[in-house]
Amino acid sequence: MSPRKHAVLLLAHGSPDSADEVPEFMKHITRGRPVSEAVLEEVMRRYETIGKSPLTEITKAQADSLQRELGIPVFVGMRNSRPFIGDTIREIAAQGVEQVVVICMAPQNSSTSTGLYRKALDSELKPEMSAHFVESWHDNSLLIQAFAERLEPVWRRASEELSAPAPVIFTAHSVPMQTIQAGDPYEEQARETAKLVAEKIPGLAAELRMFAFQSQGMSGGPWLGPTVESAVLEARKRGHEGVVVAPIGFVCDNVEVLHDIDIHFRHFAGAHGLKLWRPESLNTSPALIAAVAQLAAARLGATTRS
Repeated sequence: MSPRKHAVLLLAHGSPDSADEVPEFMKHITRGRPVSEAVLEEVMRRYETIGKSPLTEITKAQADSLQRELGIPVFVGMRNSRPFIGDTIREIAAQGVEQVVVICMAPQNSSTSTGLYRKALDSELKPEMSAHFVESWHDNSLLIQAFAERLEPVWRRASEELSAPAPVIFTAHSVPMQTIQAGDPYEEQARETAKLVAEKIPGLAAELRMFAFQSQGMSGGPWLGPTVESAVLEARKRGHEGVVVAPIGFVCDNVEVLHDIDIHFRHFAGAHGLKLWRPESLNTSPALIAAVAQLAAARLGATTRS
């Protein structure tokens, strides 16, 4: 397999480098549709609170680790910030790559994420380049292992501190209800990921497993629930004094993790008398890199046999 002819491309949402870049960032997200001042100010506040989102930097680090694992070039393309998908495709083409395996760093398939990344990719692909797109990898055994490795020690520590088994609220990013009603597989896949991870944790009984969708949009129609806040209140109603929030819809730190979970949900839980724990994000964990390498190698193998 010639390293000049094959490559891997990781796609992700993107992130602004600072709060000052949020207005431009939001324009890319909405594709020019106007955003209310209230929404813009709230998004900027969240980024100011955490300083910046490390999503892009971590995705590049994931690509570096994957490149060392596979021994072929691995590129990064973002839909809403630099390096944009189109710019990366031109860079890949300039290097003479003919076959590229494309993996979205969002394991569950949704038209609001994976689908939009694919549209951006298809609009930029060169005729001489063949792309092999991974539609979803929500049930990949190594991904499940990666999440379980992060969750288990935190769950055990929380249970010890509470002197009782802690409930776990698995979360994924919410999407508009109309997306699910149109047949999107996202909700089913997110819940399947959570189920598989929970089954890897000895002692995490079914009655301790909860699921919620987080980071609902601030405008538009109804968004998919239940919310994390409602799950926290349900845990309190059941007599628990703390919860573990395990985001299985994200593979790295971002604003939804660092602000929404670590600040907003922790404050909400505390205001209702509950402690909150969160497992470390996967970021560049060896198990995550192994999962992505497995996906890429399988597709690369298929291209060489075809």
